[in-house]
Amino acid sequence: MNNKKKLLPIIVISLILLGASYFGYAKYQFSKNHETTDNAQIETYFVPVTSRIGGYVRRVNVADYDQIKQGQIIAEIDTDEAKITLTELEADYALALTDIENAEASIKNLNATVTAATSNIKTTQLRKEKAKRDADRDANLLTDKAISQKQGDESSSNFDIIAAQYTAGEAEIATARSRMPILIAALHKAQATLKVKSTKIEAQKLKLTYGNIMAPTSGKIGKKSIEVGQLIQPGQQLMTIVQDESLWVVANFKETQIQHLIPGQKVELKLDAYPDLKIEGKVLSISESTGAKTSLLPPDNASGNFIKITQRVPVKIEILDLDKVKSKLRAGLSLEVVVAIN
Repeated sequence: MNNKKKLLPIIVISLILLGASYFGYAKYQFSKNHETTDNAQIETYFVPVTSRIGGYVRRVNVADYDQIKQGQIIAEIDTDEAKITLTELEADYALALTDIENAEASIKNLNATVTAATSNIKTTQLRKEKAKRDADRDANLLTDKAISQKQGDESSSNFDIIAAQYTAGEAEIATARSRMPILIAALHKAQATLKVKSTKIEAQKLKLTYGNIMAPTSGKIGKKSIEVGQLIQPGQQLMTIVQDESLWVVANFKETQIQHLIPGQKVELKLDAYPDLKIEGKVLSISESTGAKTSLLPPDNASGNFIKITQRVPVKIEILDLDKVKSKLRAGLSLEVVVAIN
């Protein structure tokens, strides 16, 4: 009986050592075939919603954490002033149309003037040619004493008058034609002005559409900072949309672990919030820099204050069968990541 009592502690200690050895060996074997980290969280895209115009908020159509669809109107801004501006621009456009009509009418009138003057100059030319013949004939007759000096002078004066009229007609046509480039330039200017005003009208109409703020993507409202009656400025952030269609995991492995990691390896994900929920994943890519290097104040070992610290390298992991577990996932949740490396 005493011998059994003496053997009992030895047996218990032996079983404990055997169990510890087994679990230690199992853990060693597991560590040879897996890389693990609990420095990981779920990531997604956070899309800011901003306003492209300023004004007072007329209506807010969503509440915190609402599910929304892309293109849904989530807020409305008062655009009454913008509508008045559009009316003024349209009236200004109508005036610009009148300027074009006036310029076209001026060109048309000038063309009619040139046409009439050209017709008159042809008639004057015929009269001039006849007066020239009459003057030459009367000059010969005067030499022969066939007509009086008065008749000869009248014939010569008549030719001079008609010749002066012809010259004046030519000058009138030249002057009228010289005005044509000016009128054409005025027309082109009026047309360009009209185009500018038309562009302003289109821009104002587009600006009016900005009064309806639409969701740039589908997801859930994450943070809303807009209320009815609030005065907002162009570019002001109104809320944030958390995309729930694109979720992935970023795991920060130690630099001593990444030698075994390659894209395509299978991953087991264990959420802290749901420890019994097992999620499968796959390594997508490994960052080209450590997390500290892309921080706001990256370390600089050349500064002389060098302390060697094991760095972490972000690894992006795809969540397989996302649709099955998406309802339980939230951006920022912590989890444990186990990568099978063999």
